[in-house]
Amino acid sequence: MAEMPAPNGTGRGVIVRAERIGKTYGERVVTEVLKGIDFELKQGEFCALTGPSGSGKTTFLNLVGLLDQPTNGRILIDGQDTGALSDAARTDLRGTRLGFVFQFHHLLPAFTALENVMMPLLAQHGRPAAWMREKAAALLDEVGLSERARYRVTDLSGGQQQRVAVARALVADPMLVLADEPTGNLDTETSSQVMELLRDSNRHRGTAFLIVTHDEGISSQCPRVIHMVDGRVDWERNDSPT
Repeated sequence: MAEMPAPNGTGRGVIVRAERIGKTYGERVVTEVLKGIDFELKQGEFCALTGPSGSGKTTFLNLVGLLDQPTNGRILIDGQDTGALSDAARTDLRGTRLGFVFQFHHLLPAFTALENVMMPLLAQHGRPAAWMREKAAALLDEVGLSERARYRVTDLSGGQQQRVAVARALVADPMLVLADEPTGNLDTETSSQVMELLRDSNRHRGTAFLIVTHDEGISSQCPRVIHMVDGRVDWERNDSPT
């Protein structure tokens, strides 16, 4: 598969823009988790979000993923101000433009690997179709699990389950995949295999990735790293091409 060129052959467009994002929880006792974060992510970037526990990484990832809303500021995804969208429009944007990989893969145990990968397409279109099975099967082949397609996910190893989760995240052709500690429960060798899958998708599909990780070995593989402390961006390293 050939590597994806930059759009128009010139640079990459901004797909996520966060402007002065703040997030607080509580009413009587207010906890300020995020404090005025500005952030941009361009098409095809491969970015790690690092920092100590409690720094706000997962909270920020959830806001970008439209799983929560900021208290202050605004987030634009693919040019759309997400705060101005209805709940239905936010759900549709999340389902069509974003993919998710979690530390705990959240696969459906009663279903096969193939059926789990198909789930985002079923959620979009409402009923199964042959093309969905073909697309899910092709992705399972890409992640090296074509021979396990008909297995229930409970019969797969942890590393195989996470590869199913990666395939599921990619099946709707998202412009951005959000990954929260995607290798956190895996051994070193399996972690490397999963990261290589993510990098391959980034290189060959042009999918952007924003990856929360505590693992320096993982963040060192990311051309761009943003480090958060106490709800703010503390420093950034960016070796990505412009």
